[in-house]
Amino acid sequence: MLPKIDYPIYKIKVPSMGKEQQFRPFLVKEEKLLLMAKESSNPKDVLGAIKQVINNCCMEKKLDVNKLTIFDLEYVFLKLRAISVENTIKVSYRDTEDNNVYDFDVDLEKVEMIYPKKVSNTIKITEKSGITMKYPPASLYEDEEFLNLESDQLFELISRCIESVYYEDNVYTTDQYKREELSEFVESLDIKTFEAIQSFLLSAPKMEYRIKYKNSLGHDREIVLSSLNDFFTWR
Repeated sequence: MLPKIDYPIYKIKVPSMGKEQQFRPFLVKEEKLLLMAKESSNPKDVLGAIKQVINNCCMEKKLDVNKLTIFDLEYVFLKLRAISVENTIKVSYRDTEDNNVYDFDVDLEKVEMIYPKKVSNTIKITEKSGITMKYPPASLYEDEEFLNLESDQLFELISRCIESVYYEDNVYTTDQYKREELSEFVESLDIKTFEAIQSFLLSAPKMEYRIKYKNSLGHDREIVLSSLNDFFTWR
């Protein structure tokens, strides 16, 4: 039998968990998944491929990739790419002021996660009651039922991001209730609570890498990269 090759193990912090998990570099079989997803040009296929790559490379059996958020997947994938291929990538952007295209080298090891300040996932409704929220899992954006909603998508998103409801000493976890019951509960909330929920969802952590340069007019310019699409096309 041919020998099995041992690969180095790296620690990558999963943002929503706040702790490091162990990963191996992605291999040719994972590269094939990414290339197939890229060729399909379907965002769902790309998301599915990224999830599969992360799942394959994770050495922690208890990590459930389906429960990770979009910002988890994007950040972990970028870091995996850095250890699997190389940490530097090239990006090109057209300056909107002088219309010239500029090329930059981006060091993926310097990509940071920006966390919102003073944001709590617990939202008080009254002195005796409140809601515990979670950020949307990435799996939601593969859910045909959710994606095909023509209206009320915001209400459906909110109902799926409520983790639990508390009233006095009782805690009600939402996985015990039907979607219709959750939708009815969301519709019964007061406006201030509803706005607080929206603010929480808009406060999701995000990646950040800043590029500063001078354009041909001698003006200082800055580009902020904050999503996977800003960095590269999947390799």
